[in-house]
Amino acid sequence: MAGYFSIFLVLLTLGSGLIWLIDHFMYAPKRQQRIALAQNAAGGELDEETAALIAPEPSITETAKSIFPMIAAITIFRSFIFEPFQIPSGSMMPTLLVGDFILVQKYSYGIKDPIWRSQLVDVDEPERGDIVVFKYPLDERVDYIKRTIGLPGDKIVYRNKHLYIQPKCAEGETQQGDLLCNEYNKIDMEILNSDEFKQGSMNLVRLEENLSTLNHNILINPQAPEMKGRYYQQPGTRSDEWVVPADHYFMMGDNRDNSQDSRFWGFVPKENLVGKAVFIWMSFEFENGPDDFLPGWVPTGVRFERLGNIQ
Repeated sequence: MAGYFSIFLVLLTLGSGLIWLIDHFMYAPKRQQRIALAQNAAGGELDEETAALIAPEPSITETAKSIFPMIAAITIFRSFIFEPFQIPSGSMMPTLLVGDFILVQKYSYGIKDPIWRSQLVDVDEPERGDIVVFKYPLDERVDYIKRTIGLPGDKIVYRNKHLYIQPKCAEGETQQGDLLCNEYNKIDMEILNSDEFKQGSMNLVRLEENLSTLNHNILINPQAPEMKGRYYQQPGTRSDEWVVPADHYFMMGDNRDNSQDSRFWGFVPKENLVGKAVFIWMSFEFENGPDDFLPGWVPTGVRFERLGNIQ
């Protein structure tokens, strides 16, 4: 849907701008000539109402001229600067909750054209720990949001609900941040609480995970079995190990036992990146149940404390 809306905005911008240009160079001069002839016949200036009756401006031209500046500004802002997204699921809890409305910085990883998404300008690469919106590799009509765990060349292991990373290091490099080169680093986790979030009747454990670039919170369901049988099987590796190819990224949700991510469908190509999630600009609560008068999609409150930068 977001892709179709981008195409609609671009077509509306081009269409209204083209109508404005054609009128400006072809039809507006002819209208001015008719008004000038009428002024000469009348022997003086005509008021605006009379001039409009003699040489009326077509309604489609008037509409195009009025909407073009606004639509062009929206298209540029949304295509190249920031785009709003709504969080539809709990796969990024506790960092992002259902009902959060976020801004995604579109130029973080390069400037792309809004229709074909071909790279126009290279800007930067994702860093480990970035929360990224991207086109789902198995269906690029769908936008996903996950955290960047593995960079090109990294070796990733997810085993017994623990994350291990062997970073790709340059020649002669012995350490990358807090991660040691040439060995799997077990990512440190510290339990924060186990009574704040639930999945059905089961308590989820909230932990702080240290990716060496930043600390962030994750959720683990201790009672949920690991679904290794459903993991993406990369040729030449074990079922819970992956080597990130060049120009690809390994993404995971913060809600580790409730996230369909790179563990299950593989890697995200660089060209699928949409942008970096940077800000929560609104956060609604949705607590209406099946027995309530109002439908479930109607907000029941605003979580003002959640507004601000995303980490």
